[in-house]
Amino acid sequence: MGQPVNVGVVGCGAISAQYFQTIDRLPQLRLVAVADLDLDRAREAVRPYAGVDVLGVAELMADPRVDVVLNLTVPAAHAEVALQAIAAGKDVYCEKPLAATTADAARVLEAAAAAHVRVGCAPDTVLGTGTQTARNAIDDGLIGSPIAATATMMTPGHERWHPNPDFYYVPGGGPLLDMGPYYISSLVTLLGPVASVIGAASRTRPKRTIGSGPRQGEEIPVLVDTHVTGVLVHASGALSTLVMSFDGVATKAPNIEVHGEKGSLVVPDPNHFDGTVLISGKDGWRELPESAGYVGAGRGVGLIDFATPADKELRAGGSLAFHVLDVMESLLAAAGSGTAVTVTSTCERPRPVALHSSVS
Repeated sequence: MGQPVNVGVVGCGAISAQYFQTIDRLPQLRLVAVADLDLDRAREAVRPYAGVDVLGVAELMADPRVDVVLNLTVPAAHAEVALQAIAAGKDVYCEKPLAATTADAARVLEAAAAAHVRVGCAPDTVLGTGTQTARNAIDDGLIGSPIAATATMMTPGHERWHPNPDFYYVPGGGPLLDMGPYYISSLVTLLGPVASVIGAASRTRPKRTIGSGPRQGEEIPVLVDTHVTGVLVHASGALSTLVMSFDGVATKAPNIEVHGEKGSLVVPDPNHFDGTVLISGKDGWRELPESAGYVGAGRGVGLIDFATPADKELRAGGSLAFHVLDVMESLLAAAGSGTAVTVTSTCERPRPVALHSSVS
C-alpha cells in the first residue's frame, strides 16, 4: 500500500473529533500535527492520540512531514487557509463549503492548478453505503431513466444545540450553505451536474437565541435567508426540488427521493454515510441490500483518495465542491431576482465507490 498520507489539521472545533477518529482507524492516513488559534483547545482535541504535534498555523504549513492540510476552520476562513496550504505546496481538503463565495473558491482552484496540488472538499458522506447503493441502483437501471428528485431538510435552527452558532447566520452560512452541500452533492452524485435553477427564499426573524452553553440566552443577528426552496434542472433533464430550512419545526418527508420511469428510490439522510435505501416495485416498497460504498465510514474518508495516483480525480474533489457552491449561489441569486439562473460551472459525475466491507 505504500506509506500513509500525513495529515495536518487546521481548526480543532466541534467537528474535528469525528475526523480524528476516522484518520486514526484508516491505515492510508496518519495524523501528524494540528493547529488552532486556541492552542489549549488543540492540545485537548488530540490528547487521545499519541505523537501528534500542536503547532502554530505557519509552523504546520511549513512542516515537511505534512502532505495534506485538512482545513476545519469556519467557512469565512476556508479560502485563506487553503491558499496558505497551496502556497506551501500542500494538498488541501476543506470542510464544506469550499469557500464562502465562488469567487474565493475559484482562487483556490486556480492556485492549486498552478501549484500542481490537489483540492478535496467535504461532504464525503456521499461515499458511504447510503448514497452509493442508491447510485448503483440508478446505474443498474432499477428505476429506469431518472425523471425527478425531492430533497428536504427541515429544522428549527442549530442555535438550539450549538454553543457558538454565529457563523450559521452570517454570509457563508444559513440552511442552504450549511446543509445544502450534503443534499446537492448527493443529487449530483445520483443525477449528474446542474444546468440551471429557480428559487425563492425568506427569513422569519432578525435574531436567534442561543439555547445552550456559556452564552445561553444571548441573541445573535440573522444576516442570511433561513428558508430556501428551488428547482435544480440537471443537465440530464431530471428536475430536483430542494427545500432547506432553519425555520420549520419538523418533517416526515424523506431526505431524498428519486423517481424514474420504472420506479422510485428513498435515499437515506445525506448527512450520514449509511442508512436504508428503499425501492418501489409492483409489490410495494422493499429494502435494497448494500451494494456500493464504504461500510462503516466516517468524516474524513474522502481523504483516502489522496493516497491514489494524482491523475485520478478525487471523488470528494474540488471541482464537485465548486459546482455545488455555484449551484447554491445561483439558487440564492434566482431567489433574489425571481428569474431562472444558468449555472455556469459543471463537473464530472464522481467515480462510484465499489462496496468495501469495512473502513479500518
